[in-house]
Amino acid sequence: MQNYSSLQKFLHDLVLNKKFINKSLYEIEKIIYLKNKDIKNQSHIFISSLPRSGTTSLLNFIYSSDQYASLTYKNMPFVLSPHLSKFFNKKNFSKKERLHTDGINYDINSPEALDEIFFNNDEEFIKNELVNYVQLVLLSENRLNYLSKNNLNFKRINLISSILPNSIFLIPIREPLQHAYSLFSQHKHFNQLQKKDDFIRRYMNYLGHNEFGLNHKPWNRPINFDDNNDINYWLEQWTLFYQNILDKYRSSNNCFFIIYEKLINPNYIKLFLEKTCLKKTETLNLNYFKNSNKKEIDIDYAKNIYEKAKDIYLNFNQKF
Repeated sequence: MQNYSSLQKFLHDLVLNKKFINKSLYEIEKIIYLKNKDIKNQSHIFISSLPRSGTTSLLNFIYSSDQYASLTYKNMPFVLSPHLSKFFNKKNFSKKERLHTDGINYDINSPEALDEIFFNNDEEFIKNELVNYVQLVLLSENRLNYLSKNNLNFKRINLISSILPNSIFLIPIREPLQHAYSLFSQHKHFNQLQKKDDFIRRYMNYLGHNEFGLNHKPWNRPINFDDNNDINYWLEQWTLFYQNILDKYRSSNNCFFIIYEKLINPNYIKLFLEKTCLKKTETLNLNYFKNSNKKEIDIDYAKNIYEKAKDIYLNFNQKF
């Protein structure tokens, strides 16, 4: 998005800001491309958690198996019509680092968290159309299984499971203080980026990326800390988010909790692949997981909140 021309920015603003355009193209896409295939009982993967927990690395790792279809940058901005989007000339570009400046590179064929444009509709639409939409993505990539990274789908685990019952949900968890500090740092970083270029703010807003930046929305109502320029805000949000996940899904058969810090361990990866029944694991690229060196955090934080967060983190460790 940082190198978009004025015309590309105008097109994204036009299409993504007007739901009826994407929905109209979606209806045309169904008429032309939709087939009567049963994909309900296939094993689809949904990655969802707080950002900065390894969700993008997991997405790229699993996508590298070539066994899953996912939305990619080439589908932008016509995300609801994966076939038709291919007709628009999109020049590829060499891989470059994403705006987060976190060492993750992408190009036009990289998978990305784009399907919130579909999910940002009423529940009735999702119930009626999710199977059709997933099938269109699968047909466009000639794959049998769908792969999604969407950090808002934690709210829809039960809904998605009711429609696609054999789906699995990967929920990564990161050490709470390191994670809160990363969220806090990215929030400050995107505040500055969005102040310099309002298109970045609009683009992220269209995609439901309100995790940080000027349009940030909390995952839970703050209790003691409501200033998002304070690390304790992010630490409390971590605690509220993962306590809720633990309470709701600790006994779920289709939710798998992935410990971020352990993803550099090949034996741990082998274990989680066995548990999630991922196929053809020999083609997977382990280089997507990098050593996560702990940062020295020299700012004050609420020790009581952190102690509670560490207890939650330990519970997740014991689950896997």
